[in-house]
Amino acid sequence: MWRMMNLLMAAAAVAASLSQSTQPLISSSKDPVKPELRQVDWSRVMRDSGVFLGVQHGFRLAQQPFTRRELKGKFWPDYAESVQGLRRWRDGDSGFINYFGHPMQGGVTNFIVTQNDPRGRMLEFEPKNPEYWRSRLRATAFTAVYSTQFELGPVSEASIGNVGGRNFPNSLGYVDLVITPVSGMVFQVAEDVVDKYFIKWVESKTTIRPIVILTRGFFNPTRTFANAMRFRWPWHRETRPSPTDLVRARRDARRMYDPGF
Repeated sequence: MWRMMNLLMAAAAVAASLSQSTQPLISSSKDPVKPELRQVDWSRVMRDSGVFLGVQHGFRLAQQPFTRRELKGKFWPDYAESVQGLRRWRDGDSGFINYFGHPMQGGVTNFIVTQNDPRGRMLEFEPKNPEYWRSRLRATAFTAVYSTQFELGPVSEASIGNVGGRNFPNSLGYVDLVITPVSGMVFQVAEDVVDKYFIKWVESKTTIRPIVILTRGFFNPTRTFANAMRFRWPWHRETRPSPTDLVRARRDARRMYDPGF
């Protein structure tokens, strides 16, 4: 139990220190974001991540009879026993789940933070921009907290389903606590790269709305899911118009230079 608390406190401290770093890259008189609006809206982060947590546990309860079966019994004794099962690296899941599924979970929570970060959400991939990396590291710190809670917290796999308990020995490991936030940042940065250099290129070449929608959704899956967690269209972008407006603008531009279009 103390191991879990130490992990949560360390990750929360990192997130807090990063969230307080709001030094603009340009003078405040030219900064398009007002000083009072530079802070992450943590209330919305908690709301959106709460929706995501509900979706995850709802899926587990709907698809896993053994998870529903473990709801019986005494909550706190079973929960404490499950948490104490954290003793090894592997957790018994397949490599696909540990090294692809959980990194995608990390990508979703990273984007949940970024989309509620007034400065970070307007930043595209820019490797030489320290503010870009600061915003992504801030999101990764939160993902470390979220991942620890999902594995070990009071609303976790350990408490809902008793993962790591007597009926599921060796099913709790450090792998998810490390891989989820670290690879989650890799997922987010990779999707930023794809969005800037591939998806925007596709958008510049087409006037077909479904192609824009499918390209944004398919090639940025964790950003797409994070959008859904705040009840936005999956293909929403902070830095660009909607597919409908984008296609309309491109068609109007073509008609200006090609009346026969």
